[in-house]
Amino acid sequence: MALTVEDLEDPSKYRQSLKLPYDEMIPFILDYIRRKSVLMIFFWSCCIVFLGMASIVRFNISGYFPLRNIFYHSILGFVIMPLIYAPFHELLHVIPYFFTGARRIRIGMDLRQYLFYVTAHRHVTNSCQFRFVALVPFLVTSIGLVWLILVLPGLWKWSLALFLFAHTTMCAGDFALLNYYALHKGRKIYTWDDADEKVAYFYEEI
Repeated sequence: MALTVEDLEDPSKYRQSLKLPYDEMIPFILDYIRRKSVLMIFFWSCCIVFLGMASIVRFNISGYFPLRNIFYHSILGFVIMPLIYAPFHELLHVIPYFFTGARRIRIGMDLRQYLFYVTAHRHVTNSCQFRFVALVPFLVTSIGLVWLILVLPGLWKWSLALFLFAHTTMCAGDFALLNYYALHKGRKIYTWDDADEKVAYFYEEI
């Protein structure tokens, strides 16, 4: 049986381990992406590998295409594609959220922090469910882009390789939240959001 917010408020069974207002998300992300864990080694390794892949593609197209075309595809891959794709990234959070039983799902943005986010109002998720929701956009997008880079021709390889690197950096918030779980390994952690108050709560089982 799924836990409710009221269940987590029982002090004999659970204690609040973190209260995270949405407007404090950037400091939280910057803090947790710097904290060492196997997960963060994986994240930073992906960033380095994907940047290296883009560098190899750029080297291989040198001399084959006019610089203005390369510049156009650079802007396309590093700026335009990430902006256009942002809503689809959030949709890839919505779908797994729905499968965890969430129904009051909302997509929002905080332009002051340059953040897009998905939240499920007063829906409690456990550690496994949260990891599922957080990882789906990274895995689906990365696998799809690597395949496209392998099959599409020259300049598209370049723009998509840049997009792959940019999208991975866009996942920093997801990995920072996942790192919170990684650094509390062995604890049963549950989370829920008050979408009206714009606050995320994390509880652990006593």
